[in-house]
Amino acid sequence: MVSDRRTECICEANAGGSDLVQVTDLVKFFPVRGGVFQQVCKWVKAVDSVSFGIPAGRTLGLVGESGCGKTTVGRVALRLIPATRGQVIFEGNDVLRANKRQMKDIRRKMQIIFQDPHSSLDARMRVGDSIGLGLYVHGMRNASQRREVVREMLEKVGLEEYHADRYPNEFSGGQLQRIGIARVLALNPRFIVCDEPVSALDVSIQSQILNLLRDLQEEMELTYLFVAHNMSVVKHMSDRIAVMYLGKIVELASRDELFSKPTHPYTQALMSAIPVKHPRDPKDHPILSGDVPSPLKPPTGCHFHPRCRHVMERCREQEPEMREIGPDHQARCWLCSS
Repeated sequence: MVSDRRTECICEANAGGSDLVQVTDLVKFFPVRGGVFQQVCKWVKAVDSVSFGIPAGRTLGLVGESGCGKTTVGRVALRLIPATRGQVIFEGNDVLRANKRQMKDIRRKMQIIFQDPHSSLDARMRVGDSIGLGLYVHGMRNASQRREVVREMLEKVGLEEYHADRYPNEFSGGQLQRIGIARVLALNPRFIVCDEPVSALDVSIQSQILNLLRDLQEEMELTYLFVAHNMSVVKHMSDRIAVMYLGKIVELASRDELFSKPTHPYTQALMSAIPVKHPRDPKDHPILSGDVPSPLKPPTGCHFHPRCRHVMERCREQEPEMREIGPDHQARCWLCSS
């Protein structure tokens, strides 16, 4: 039963030539309330007009400093939190406007791997029950069938069948993340948001989980939105990379293009954070200085101009638009203006 459903998903993915997921002008503002009557006095502009597409079976890396809005993009795209406005098209359906019945089917096909494997699992449930819960919700009432799927998923992520009867506190962080991945795979999704899935793990375990995710993507034709702040990890996992700064995408390109020709000053600064082979080796780009401005009151013009070494008067007054600067390469910077 599981194999048949997976084959059907793979055929559907191969049949369509366009993006599996298309995000257009996605906006999410969080209200800040104050005063005696707790009225809205300010807005936190967490995500501001973000657009991108992800073809079936591919990975888009979403990278940037902490607080730039990466995780919010993923959660709004899955409708885990409501959007302020925008559009998320998945398999031809607008996720943000789907009704309750449509969303139940969409949720089976769109899943998320959380950053913290400890808090993402219920400590009072055996891991086998946690993995099988989604199957029960989506109509698989036969307990023996659920156990078979749980066994298959545990084996797929490198664990054993007897692990299903244990509780989360009996596992290491890496094992818990494997269990979280197994829980996601049990529903045979097509699109997965990987929300910094290795940042909470030991360095020795990170490569194992990353390689597991790549192997599963190839085997099951999965599509990833891979959220991270580590440029080396994003390079290892992604086909295309979007760089975010203060709620906006400032550069979008294929992996090889971005790492060979980083254009936006912020992207260049992120490249300088990648460790070099030897401490005395020169860095290609200067290290970024200053702090990220508050999303409560972002700078006028280009949001990056207070920290940019190439700042011009135009940058302080006018906000640049995303511009095509090469094949499959866009940047939001006045330096790229023709």
